[in-house]
Amino acid sequence: MTSEQRILNGSFELFKRYGIKSVTMDDIAKHLGISKKTIYQFYSDKDALVTVLIDLVLDSHTKTFDEIIVASKNAVDEIIGMMRYMATEFAGTNPNMFYDMQKYHSQAWVKFKIFKENHIYSCVIKNFEKGKEQGLYRAGLNQKILAKLRLEEVEMAFNPIIFPPDKFNLSQVQVEILDHFLHGICTIKGHKLINKYKQINEED
Repeated sequence: MTSEQRILNGSFELFKRYGIKSVTMDDIAKHLGISKKTIYQFYSDKDALVTVLIDLVLDSHTKTFDEIIVASKNAVDEIIGMMRYMATEFAGTNPNMFYDMQKYHSQAWVKFKIFKENHIYSCVIKNFEKGKEQGLYRAGLNQKILAKLRLEEVEMAFNPIIFPPDKFNLSQVQVEILDHFLHGICTIKGHKLINKYKQINEED
């Protein structure tokens, strides 16, 4: 692992645990056992570091989403796969990380918004179309309205004002909201499939 990769991995660990604002460059250097000067060889300030990190995180999300879509047996299976991924990805994550990014790191936040409004929106629309063709989702659902709702739900779950981190687990919030959304768009056939997948998970 290169020095830059260590800096990226170490800083991301701290940001996930404590949020971005409360973590200083000194904290990152101490966490990694290196000098602050070494960090500045790669990044001029924390904002530059956060911007590079968000690119890497979103690239990783994109690849994983695509893999889940390809491997899924049907539209419901695809959503269940997304739920499992989110449960793992956001476990132990402090939602202040996203709030801090929005408030103090505008360039990184814009990248997240573009990802949400383009890639996630496209994935949701395609999932809707697949689910309706398979008879798992309600035929009359308005795809554009519900896709927008889903995007807002993603961002809402990160809001520490709505879901304070001392009272709510980010991973559980994301999964619960997505589960509620899935039940709302499914047909009876889709609901039966959800129950089947949940039973399999409980037996495992």
